[in-house]
Amino acid sequence: MTRRLVATDYGSPAQVLSVIDADDPVADDGHVVVAVAAAGLNPFDVKRVRGVMSSDPSALPLAIGGEAAGTVAHAGSGTGLAVGDRVAVYPVSGAFAEQVVVDAAAVHPIPDGASTEAAAGLLLAGVTAYDTVATLDVGADDVVLVHGGSGAVGSVAVVLAAARGATVIATASSTNHDYLRGLGAIPVSYHGDLAAAVRDAAPDAVTAVIDTVGTDAAIDASLQAVSPDRIVSIAAWGRADDGIVLLNGSSEASRANRRAAVAPLLDALADGTITVDIVGTFSFDDAAQAFDALDGPHPRGKYLLTP
Repeated sequence: MTRRLVATDYGSPAQVLSVIDADDPVADDGHVVVAVAAAGLNPFDVKRVRGVMSSDPSALPLAIGGEAAGTVAHAGSGTGLAVGDRVAVYPVSGAFAEQVVVDAAAVHPIPDGASTEAAAGLLLAGVTAYDTVATLDVGADDVVLVHGGSGAVGSVAVVLAAARGATVIATASSTNHDYLRGLGAIPVSYHGDLAAAVRDAAPDAVTAVIDTVGTDAAIDASLQAVSPDRIVSIAAWGRADDGIVLLNGSSEASRANRRAAVAPLLDALADGTITVDIVGTFSFDDAAQAFDALDGPHPRGKYLLTP
């Protein structure tokens, strides 16, 4: 049997999360069973459990978890993988389990130099960040403003944009400014007159914006700097009428960007270009604590769940 963390209803994690026993998964041709060492917890997981995304009772018990890492337990024919291979798993549904079965296309070898734990928390945010940078086709001549530069998506976007030679300005609280400088960005506080602060910080005019926070202040300041088609947001869904580019991975171009992102992200993790700060690891039995921590004020970094 395999232990799985599920939500039996929608609401407070402490009340609805439950660990259940399920049959061991089986891999047929083209599929892989992965023994999960750790799985990344993301805001999307919390929103799903709380019923923010949907409260459809037919979806219960709700399988949760969108990224994981571990070792191959069984590989179906044609996968090119072997038992014991260290792998990251993304995309996946129901990653909060001792074992998961997934299409081989979602199973990615972890290169030497990258830890399994870091790989477990990289890809969901990482491919989103890669998509924003690729959609804007950021280059060395760009000055890129990243809203929420110290967050999981924003920090990777900063690194990727800087690696393309762009000048990067990133908003964050003052406690994260040194962190942003270490990533290669010019930090700006999001308090006060944000548009003026960006103008003062930018060595040249801003040419592109990546928004990961979705606030009106962020979008208003961005529209003062660039045309709407040069603003990519993963959060400002209420501002669609402004003509900004909204990304959620649903378009074919966005899906292609995210598929192309996986290997370079894992390589960047292995060589230290990208890091994943793990601020807490919780067992499935203590998962509600992790959900509550992520849903409130919390340190910069990633929470992991382990079977």
